[in-house]
Amino acid sequence: MDILLLLSFFQDSNLSVHTDNPDLTPCFQNTVLAWIPSIYLWSALPFYLLYLKHNKRGYIVLSVLSRFKTLFGVLLWCVSWADLFYSFHELLQNRTPPPVYFVTPLIVGITMLLATLLIQYERLRGVQSSGVLIIFWFLSVLCAVGPFRSKIMTTAAQGHVNERFRFTTFYIYFALIIMELILSCFKEKPPFFSPVSTDSNPCPELTSGFLSRLTFWWFTSMAILGYKRPIEDKDLWSLNEDDTSKAIVQQLTKEWDKEKTNFLLPAPPGLNLPEEAEVLIRDKKHNRKPSFLKALLRTFGAYFLIGSFFKLIQDLLAFVNPQLLSALIGFIKNKDAPAWWGFLIAALMFICAVLQTLMLHQHFQYSFVTGMRLRTGITGVIYRKSLVITNSAKRSSTVGEIVNLMSVDAQRFMDLVAFLNMLWSAPLQIFLALYFLWQTLGPSVLAGVAVMVLLIPFNAAIAMKTRAFQVEQMRYKDSRIKLMNEILGGIKVLKLYAWEPSFSEKVLEIRKNELRVLKKSAYLNSLSSFAWISAPFLVALTTFAVYVSVDEKNILDAEKAFVSLSLFNILKFPLSMLPQVISYIVQTSVSLKRIQQFLSHDELDPNSVETKVIAPGKDMSISLNYANKKTPIFYACYIQSACFLHSINLLVPTGALVAVVGHVGCGKSSLMSALLGEMEKLEGEVAVKGSVAYVPQQAWIQNATLKDNILFGQAPNEQKYQNVLEACALKTDLEVLPGGDQTEIGEKGINLSGGQRQRVSLARAVYSNSDIYLLDDPLSAVDSHVARHIFDKVIGPDGVLKGKTRILVTHGISFLPQVDHIVVLGDGKISEMGSYQDLLKQNKAFAEFLRNYALDEDIREDEPTVLEEEEEVLLAEDTLSIHTDLADNEPVTNEARKQFLSCTNQLWCVILQVKLTVFWQYMKAVGPVICFVICFLYCCQNAAAIGANVWLSDWTNEPVINGTQHNTAMRIGVYAALGLLQGLIVLITSFTLAMGGIKAARSLHAALLENKFHTPQSFYDTTPTGRIINRFSKDIYVIDEVIPPSILMFLGTFFTSLSTMIVIIASTPLFAVVIVPLAIVYFFVQRFYVATSRQLKRLESVSRSPIYSHFSETVSGTSVIRAYGRVKSFIDISDQKIDENQKSHYPGIVSNRWLGIRVEFVGNCIVLFAALFAVIGKNSLNPGLVGLSVSYALQVTLSLNFMVRATSELETNIVAVERIKEYSETETEAPWAIEGKSPPQDWPSKGEVEFVNYSARYRKGLDLVLKGLNLQVHGGEKIGIVGRTGAGKSSMTLCLFRILEAAKGEIKIDGVKIAEIGLHDLRSRLTIIPQDPVLFSGTLRMNLDPFNKYSDEEIWKALELSHLKTFVSSQPSMLEYECSEGGENLSVGQRQLVCLARALLRKTRILILDEATAAIDLETDGLIQMTIRTQFEDCTVLTIAHRLNTIMDYTRVLVLDNGTVAEFDTPANLIASKGIFYSMAKDAGLA
Repeated sequence: MDILLLLSFFQDSNLSVHTDNPDLTPCFQNTVLAWIPSIYLWSALPFYLLYLKHNKRGYIVLSVLSRFKTLFGVLLWCVSWADLFYSFHELLQNRTPPPVYFVTPLIVGITMLLATLLIQYERLRGVQSSGVLIIFWFLSVLCAVGPFRSKIMTTAAQGHVNERFRFTTFYIYFALIIMELILSCFKEKPPFFSPVSTDSNPCPELTSGFLSRLTFWWFTSMAILGYKRPIEDKDLWSLNEDDTSKAIVQQLTKEWDKEKTNFLLPAPPGLNLPEEAEVLIRDKKHNRKPSFLKALLRTFGAYFLIGSFFKLIQDLLAFVNPQLLSALIGFIKNKDAPAWWGFLIAALMFICAVLQTLMLHQHFQYSFVTGMRLRTGITGVIYRKSLVITNSAKRSSTVGEIVNLMSVDAQRFMDLVAFLNMLWSAPLQIFLALYFLWQTLGPSVLAGVAVMVLLIPFNAAIAMKTRAFQVEQMRYKDSRIKLMNEILGGIKVLKLYAWEPSFSEKVLEIRKNELRVLKKSAYLNSLSSFAWISAPFLVALTTFAVYVSVDEKNILDAEKAFVSLSLFNILKFPLSMLPQVISYIVQTSVSLKRIQQFLSHDELDPNSVETKVIAPGKDMSISLNYANKKTPIFYACYIQSACFLHSINLLVPTGALVAVVGHVGCGKSSLMSALLGEMEKLEGEVAVKGSVAYVPQQAWIQNATLKDNILFGQAPNEQKYQNVLEACALKTDLEVLPGGDQTEIGEKGINLSGGQRQRVSLARAVYSNSDIYLLDDPLSAVDSHVARHIFDKVIGPDGVLKGKTRILVTHGISFLPQVDHIVVLGDGKISEMGSYQDLLKQNKAFAEFLRNYALDEDIREDEPTVLEEEEEVLLAEDTLSIHTDLADNEPVTNEARKQFLSCTNQLWCVILQVKLTVFWQYMKAVGPVICFVICFLYCCQNAAAIGANVWLSDWTNEPVINGTQHNTAMRIGVYAALGLLQGLIVLITSFTLAMGGIKAARSLHAALLENKFHTPQSFYDTTPTGRIINRFSKDIYVIDEVIPPSILMFLGTFFTSLSTMIVIIASTPLFAVVIVPLAIVYFFVQRFYVATSRQLKRLESVSRSPIYSHFSETVSGTSVIRAYGRVKSFIDISDQKIDENQKSHYPGIVSNRWLGIRVEFVGNCIVLFAALFAVIGKNSLNPGLVGLSVSYALQVTLSLNFMVRATSELETNIVAVERIKEYSETETEAPWAIEGKSPPQDWPSKGEVEFVNYSARYRKGLDLVLKGLNLQVHGGEKIGIVGRTGAGKSSMTLCLFRILEAAKGEIKIDGVKIAEIGLHDLRSRLTIIPQDPVLFSGTLRMNLDPFNKYSDEEIWKALELSHLKTFVSSQPSMLEYECSEGGENLSVGQRQLVCLARALLRKTRILILDEATAAIDLETDGLIQMTIRTQFEDCTVLTIAHRLNTIMDYTRVLVLDNGTVAEFDTPANLIASKGIFYSMAKDAGLA
């Protein structure tokens, strides 16, 4: 009641408080009430004027709205002063009015005039809607309501009007301020002459009114749009000016430069200190480095502090409601209190809650936007720095580390800023809560606080342990994904060997361990949620128990119990947040150090290379005078040794072609770097006249179209472009690439071969049309005949570049006779210079160099290079198929790819409408019984919680006899029992839920794995591996670790909200009426939010990865970017990518605010109605019940808010179940074994193979690859199969293994139809040596015999026969030799021999040999052929031959042509018949 007592100041309490019809004294009305708005406006004015002075948006044209506002303002001023003049008039009439009748109208009049002037000033400053004035008019109306009612009451009571003049002016005044309030809620038109915004889609925030900003109403249009249809990029609003990279990074850079200049003061001129002294001085200076933190604070601090101010107000408001609750309970106790007290308290509670909501979300908005700006700023600064950093500095941090600075460390700042205010707010809240608790319960509070403090280390310990488990689990997860990756890569081989069971077992073994760890951490989590849920209860229990036991006279009444409960609830949040914030700060400070260290790296000296005219009169392009150049980075020798360039004097005349030669590591690339200014210059000077184009040794390719890579920001010119392509021999490649020059090139040029990359890099240089060309060995990566073409057409004396200055580093001796000058480098010095002829005559190092290399060159020249070209073409085909997600070998145009991508987008949106069936599928995986038990347990838990609180409310109503309460021990006992029961049920619930979650995770993964091993090969040919791996990694992770907590959170908040409703309805049944409309509002807000926020999240994550990929690309290509002078445009691209990302991130932030305010409003209404109905039903209620229902209502906002978040998260993540289900239900191949159909043990004993009218195709809808084959192979025959590419040779072997099923006809082996037996029965009885040898990571023994069927002797025998014995026995671990992924640590030949050893171990009657194309050297090939002739002489051998000499001695040769049998006879007969085989043999020189 204190609040109401305060008002008795200036007034008579009988008139105003203790009455059913309260009124305020005229004195109070005329002073305090009238002055409040004026005091507010005058105190806000100086700050507001300051703000307006700095923010000018252009003026707003005088509108009708503005005119009316001004008119009413002037009228208000007139009305107020009319009162003043009336008072003077009375003076003249010798009636002396009280002085307040002079003071108040004067003050009010001046204030009204001020407000009117302010309206105009704002208009000139471009303010569309003024918060200051809205609040002012609102206060005025609020303060005028009292007098308004009072005047009517007085008049009604007296029956006639006193002071008719003042009565009239007051009502005119009242009408005018209401008009002003209504008008000020409308916003003006946008300012005139404001900078014309070119935005197609500006953010409505800037032009929205004050109230709309306060409640984030301007976001509603986006929420509705996202609900109607999926949001796309074009729907996103453009960023506000202050949030763009350009503005932020500029400001941050400015502050950081200031900070740096403060520290690096130049040494006074004229002091040439010796080196050591300089170092010493520098060391003294560098004890303190420039602080990046200061720069950040100066840039973002002010904006962030506004948010902190809102947080402060919100913290203070949080403590008003418990006080109001105590007043409400007091009101219920006091049976003669007038009813309006109750209504006033209820209204105040509601107003306080609404204000708290508005303040909190303004604070969050400011904090999150600061976080967003921080990320933009830090990312931008790092990007700019990475473009100017020296090579030695770049070497000290890898590309990955720099990208991490950008992604992880900048993200940490962003996460921290959201909670940074808790650093001061949490202690403040804890202090205030303890203060009020102490007031209520005295020292007993300390017992409760002690429990809270004790729980902190408990939670910390759990967190530490959980982290350890996480690390362990990550390890298992990584190894599982790695294994899956290998399995999917070699799935065809697994099928051919029938090895799937063994690998499936390995995966499940890892998965078992992974789930074991998950189970452990689930136990821990349920412990921690037990602690979390029981904490507030335990605290209350100990406090109350101590309070009641300490002294008999301590009585626990409703007021004390429920007020302290609500205070404990406030206390819970800061106590849990504080440790988190501190750990956040620790992490962020580490990040800050790393970022600061990176930003303090040395930068390249932009003036190390002169670009002015060189010595006058001479036509020189490049000069290096005596320069001792230290080279920190060194391409040619991959050792980071200090290689020097010294005493170099070099003048290059304009238009000359200079070759730089020398052995590996002599400083050729360093010379190039020196000319580009990438080296640290110690002395001398470098001058380069004109623009530079640079071709690095390792081509740098952007992730863009091929054409963009060549144009590199130049204006397109079709004629020039075609000439360049022609000269760089790129025309043929374009025909192969699926989209021509519009082909998207993957990161690092992944879908181009090395030679193509180098040619693109060269084409870029040629297209740039610069004056000077620095070519760092561009010819080594391409084949020799292409190199010749490029030299003649581009670099050489008659090439496109003739007349330009060219410096060419080369190892190609054959080109040297055609260059103008040759520079020979040795150990960083120029050992000799001159033309080819001069140098040959000198007979020094150069002549020797020629003699060494000439031999190799000749050999390289003579080899036919056709094959390599072929291979390059093939390579492009393969890699592209991986890249464009469509692995059919038809070239994919960009258009088709775009369509494909767009259809994936629609797919997404279809998936988003999550169907209930998916939830049902997940429930089935968990087990319906468990689901039912979980829900039942949740009901029990909440019943227990309600029970405990009802018991408490009952306890507080126990009558007080002789100043004490009886049965306190029993009361405490039952309360404790109920509370602990609740905790126990929580523990059991989270255990059960975790177990159910793990059960579901196990079964879903097992089903997925099972299905993937049974899926036919055609699925793997059309689905990119990445997509399948994604199911096994990302989606399984979501099911393991994201869905169970989401469900826990959802059920928790749902039942809490439910129990709140039950309690309120039980205590005030009237409340049921209000629930329906509130629920409808809540439901709509939730639907709109979930739909929109999920799509914004998706857009945000889609737009985030390009930032990082563009960045890592830039870091690896800095020298090229600098050489072409494209730094500025790359910075712009990066900024644009960041802005693109923030464009979806910003509405994401706002959507949370929008939701928060609306949901909390629903919560605040619940508080209002709970209080109102308590007041209405006052006579039938006891204080305990009221305390119970209102304190429940005060908590409900939090759980409502979290419930929406939880639903949203659950809906987003449950999709993973659907995606896994989809891949667990793809069609499967025939069963591995068929009961009762298995062939006899020794089948096939003869080895006869028969094709009867056999046709097959790869997939439905494609043409037949084999058409009506009829042929018979007798046991023990050796058959060679030949034919041109695509004749169906490999398909035939795939049909034998039933990788391809028959379209019609059948195959019999020893008379058994292979279509009728199980796949493993068939595949394990045939042996194949495949074309590309696939090995899996694991021991050599596992690679030979995964089922452990054979003894060591047998394995050694096989190794001996396959010529591997010497290699294996020389290894220390012998058969346990670890093969790395894909057998990387064995040579290709050795891998092929391992496959041979596998075949020797199996030793079946039929051997199929798919000969390796070019991967194998002649020697290995000979070994294999010899072993097969000796070891498999009694078996049937089918060989697909590419080299005819291997099959000239076979029994018969089958010639396939276009899927049909063309010829089938002995080699001798075929050659005699002069058919297809003869022509092939003739080509190979065998006939």
